[in-house]
Amino acid sequence: MFQAQNPDCLFCKIVKGEIPAKIIYKDEKCVAFHDIDPQAPTHFLVIPKVHIGSCGEINGTNSQVVCRCFEVISKVTKELGITDFRVVSNCGAQAGQSVPHLHFHVLAGRDMTWPPG
Repeated sequence: MFQAQNPDCLFCKIVKGEIPAKIIYKDEKCVAFHDIDPQAPTHFLVIPKVHIGSCGEINGTNSQVVCRCFEVISKVTKELGITDFRVVSNCGAQAGQSVPHLHFHVLAGRDMTWPPG
């Protein structure tokens, strides 16, 4: 079973149940919950329970949990009846990452413009 590893990390505290979140899915490897500052009518996050700082820290040892995150994205969007959505992961402060724990934003329910930023 995966467990959060960084006691100062906001998302690790959500995984441990120390901070409440509107959980929409969880299993032994991942958690999905609604974003507290939604940027679209549907906006939720999917995070691994194990602490990985960002996409820049994905490697052969932890990459299977990333695959599981995308399986969860597929499952939750189907359960919510969503067929069109965007998945975003910001890596580093300059890219807009505000919580240093790998997470995937899933946004839907409005037109998404390009380029995004």
